[in-house]
Order: sequence, then C-alpha cells, then structure tokens
Amino acid sequence: MAASKPVEAAVVAAAAPSSGSAVGGGGATAGAGAGGLPRWQLALAVGAPLLLGAGAMYLWSRQRRRREAGGRGDAGGLKRNSERKTPEGRASPAPGSGHPEGPGAHLEMNSLDRAQAAKNKGNKYFKAGKYEQAIQCYTEAISLCPIEKNADLSTFYQNRAAAFEQLQKWKEVAQDCTKAVELNPKYVKALFRRAKAHEKLDNKKECLEDVTAVCILEGFQNQQSMLLADKVLKLLGKEKAKEKYKNREPLMPSPQFIKSYFSSFTDDIISQPMLKGEKSDEDKDKEGEASEVKENSGYLRAKQYMEEENYDKIISECSKEIDAQGKYMAEALLLRATFYLLIGNANAAKPDLDKVISLKEANVKLRANALIKRGSMYMQQQQPLLSTQDFNMAADIDPQNADVYHHRGQLKILLDQVEEAVADFDECIRLRPESALAQAQKCFALYRQAYTGNNSSQIQAAMKGFEEVIKKFPRCAEGYALYAQALTDQQQFGKADDMYDKCIDLEPDNATTYVHKGLLQLQWKQDLDRGLELISKAIEIDNKCDFAYETMGTIEVQRGNMEKAIDMFNKAINLAKSEMEMAHLYSLCDAAHAQTEVAKKYGLKPPTL
Repeated sequence: MAASKPVEAAVVAAAAPSSGSAVGGGGATAGAGAGGLPRWQLALAVGAPLLLGAGAMYLWSRQRRRREAGGRGDAGGLKRNSERKTPEGRASPAPGSGHPEGPGAHLEMNSLDRAQAAKNKGNKYFKAGKYEQAIQCYTEAISLCPIEKNADLSTFYQNRAAAFEQLQKWKEVAQDCTKAVELNPKYVKALFRRAKAHEKLDNKKECLEDVTAVCILEGFQNQQSMLLADKVLKLLGKEKAKEKYKNREPLMPSPQFIKSYFSSFTDDIISQPMLKGEKSDEDKDKEGEASEVKENSGYLRAKQYMEEENYDKIISECSKEIDAQGKYMAEALLLRATFYLLIGNANAAKPDLDKVISLKEANVKLRANALIKRGSMYMQQQQPLLSTQDFNMAADIDPQNADVYHHRGQLKILLDQVEEAVADFDECIRLRPESALAQAQKCFALYRQAYTGNNSSQIQAAMKGFEEVIKKFPRCAEGYALYAQALTDQQQFGKADDMYDKCIDLEPDNATTYVHKGLLQLQWKQDLDRGLELISKAIEIDNKCDFAYETMGTIEVQRGNMEKAIDMFNKAINLAKSEMEMAHLYSLCDAAHAQTEVAKKYGLKPPTL
C-alpha cells in the first residue's frame, strides 16, 4: 500500500514487483509495473493488486526506526553514506579479546604484540597500494597470533581478504573471509566482503545468504548492503524464472479474471455477445437479419464456449477455424492470441497478433484491438518504444476507438507521462461518456501526480473528483477501489474500508478486493487475524489468485513463518502469468530461503510482527 503510515513491520523493497496479471485483469497494461515502476500504477488496471508497502525480502519497522533515529534527522530511511565507519582491520567486538592472565601471559603477549606489529606494517603497505607486501605481513600476523585470540585473528584474516580483494583474487577473498567469520560469526565487514566475492564468483545463493546476514546485523540501515541484496535477488529471480517459464504448463486463469479482462474492452468484436448467427464481413455495418450460423465454424463454437465459460476449449476451436482458413479466420486469430496471452504464452500469441495486424482487409477494429494487445505485451516485456508505436498505430487506423485511448492512457501512466495519460483518458471519455473506468483512472492519475508532488490543493481537488465519479457511477466497483487507495494514502482508513465494502457488495467474487481490505486491516488496526481471514477468503473465492498467495507469503515472512511463506510464494509462482512476474515471485521466495539459512547458521532473525 502506498500509504504515508506504513504497516508496523513493512517489507523493505528488494525486488521489483509484478503482482497482477500478465495481460490485464481489466487493463491491457496490468502487470507491466515491474522493473522499478511504482507499485501504485498497477492499481490502474481493474482488480490489479497493489503490494504491501513494497516488494520483497526484508522486514523492519519504519516506525521503530523513526523512534530510534530520535533527533538525528534520520526519519527512518537508509543511511545515505554507503561507507562503513569502522576502520579497516578492526573486528566487531567478540568474546575472548582481552589481555591474558596467568603464568604464560608474558610470552603470549609477546606473540600477540609481534602479530599486531606485522598487521600494522601490513596496513601501511595497504594504504600505499602495495597489496602483495601487505598480504605477506598479514600472513605473518596470522602465523604469529595465538590461536585462542579469536577477535584478533579474525581481523588479520579480514585484512588479508581486503588486500586480496584489491588484486581481484576473489577465491582467496572468500576463503579468508570464511576464516574470519568462523572466528567471529557476526563480523559484518567480513560477511559483506565475502558477499561481494561470491557475487564476483557468480555464487548467487551464497552471496544472498551473506548479504542477508549483513542486512539483519545492520538493522537494514546501510544502503550499500541493501542494494547488493536487491541486485542479487533480481538476478536469481530472472535466472530461475527463465528456466521455469520455458517449461511451465499453461494455466487458464479463473473465470472472474477472464471476465474482468474482457470487460476493459468496449470496442472489441471478439468479446461481444454472440448473435444468432454472426454477420458476414460485408454485412457487419448493415441493418437486417444476420446470416445463418455455419455449424462447422470453429470460431463460432469458440464464441459459444466463451458464453458458457468453457474457456479451455477456445484455443483448439479457433485453431480449427484458422487451419480451415474459414470465414472468421481473422477473428479466430485474435481470439486465440488473446487466450494465449491469458495463459501466459506470449511467444504463441505474437505471431497471431502479427497476422491480424497485417491483414489490411480485416475489420479495422480487429486490427486496432490486436495492436492494443501487442502493445500491452511489449510493455510487459519492458519494451516501451515498441509498445508506444503499436498504440500510436492503433490510434491512426481507428481514431474513434475508445479502447485505444483508454489503454494508451494506462501506458502513459506507466511511463510517468501523466499529462499525456489524462489527455488520452479525456479522449476516451469524449468518445464513450459512460466509461466509468476511464473517469476513475483519470482521477487516480491526477491524484497520484498531486500526491507525489506533495501538492495539497491538487490532492483535495482529486479527492473531490473521486466523490464525483462514485456519485455519477455508483455501480462502478473500480471507482470505489481506486478511491480507497487514495484514502489509504491520506490515512482515512475508516472511509477506505467503507469503499472496499462497496466494492465487495458490487463484485463479491473479486478476490483482489478482499486482499486489499485485508492489507488495510494490518495497516489501520494492526489486526493480523482479520487481515489473514480476509486474504484466506480471497483464496477461497479464487484459488488461482496469485496476488492472494503472494500477499499471504509476505505476511508470513513478517511473522517469521518462513516455511509457510515459501509455500505461499511457490503457489504464486505456479500461477504467474508472465516471466517477469515469476522472476519477482522467485525473488520473494529466495529472500525467505536466505533468511531461513541465516537463522540456522548464525541465529539471526529480523524483528517479526
């Protein structure tokens, strides 16, 4: 939730989110918010979820940080200075580092003194850039140091690792840091240096575990270690998603999701209710009786299956029409491509969309719709230039198509081009004044622009705009949902809760609304039981709601229940509709795994709810 008052154990961002569908859920650009796009933008799609606070791996109470920061001027953000303040070669405090007592103390001190002298000499070489000589001195210090002097010995190993690092001898860096950590398990500097060495050696899992331990030990306050965690999580997520997505079994979304997706198009021929016999191409714009339905038309059978919500048979029936080069081949290509997108098979969808777009003789609305969907697919694949080209082409060939402006407006929002987005929403509203969704999205875009610009007068104007939208369109659930997001930002939690209740009254089978309402209970009342109850209800309504599983997993991380969190994330991974969304979910799962391993190895756990 993009609120100014965070959930009491807000998740610190470590991976870019892509929650929501690959193709929509009411908006062609839904789910395209991954890769660093602000999470609130996902709310522009009907039913598309917002993430809890941020995206991925770690939890830490921002309110607690504010209290600890006191009067230091740090409002709870990460430390801006990425340099660690402890001098090079100083170990974190560890037991057993005091002066010895007993008969052999004098001899032992001599050994330690000689080791310290060698280390100091090495430090001078290090500062002069003479790293080979520094390594020799640190090696001498290690050989001289009494074995029971853990803290000093760990320092010498860490210093030698620092010199190896300057020579880019990463294997030796990792080995020496391991020795240092064995002697002093909470040695932050050695852990972080080993993490960087593992990164260079492409040992991503080991790197993540080390940097996780560092982040916990530093209280998630150091930007340098947080950025490394973020980087390795994204790399791991992309790597795993690429392999998994390539071999995944296509999965049809829930009927509610599919209906929500198609409801975002008003000028889409293939989503219109089937007539008693579809008109031939030449009769489409004429009055009179429709021609008789041909029983052997795969496309018409596919349309019938759509009305019956028998979605699994649609692709095969469309293929029959296409193979026979039947009368409705263009429609069948577009419908098949749409369902390929819905099951997350963009590679299969693209050739069909390309063919429809190239069919100059095809109905212009078919071609425009294909361009919208291909443009949305490009945006999801993080190719904004190609996406923009397709939307602009759609506007050129069908300038009176309200869908073009509606979905291009969403694209412009994702590209942070708010003024152009508002202009597109205005054009959509001009062409289709009854488009409640476009009016609600326009209002939300204006609100977010005012909110991020901290313009209080514009914020109030936008809030008034929401009131007008829900008054004018009291049956538009999306208007209430977007207003609820804005109210949450403004900490008007009670009113936001009322808006979600209205959404549920209008769309009792919309699982994502229950998830949002559940998150609100956590943020507003810190009512964990009620929040989990509502999210469980979402899963009961739609057991294919990946957003619900992801959110449940995120909460379980905050509660310290890593095993259950990992199970929830894996369920969401199996439901992911795009490779990018899957990569994000793998990042969450890997983060939970890393915290589990760190807890086992070092007994380190971040605070929990």
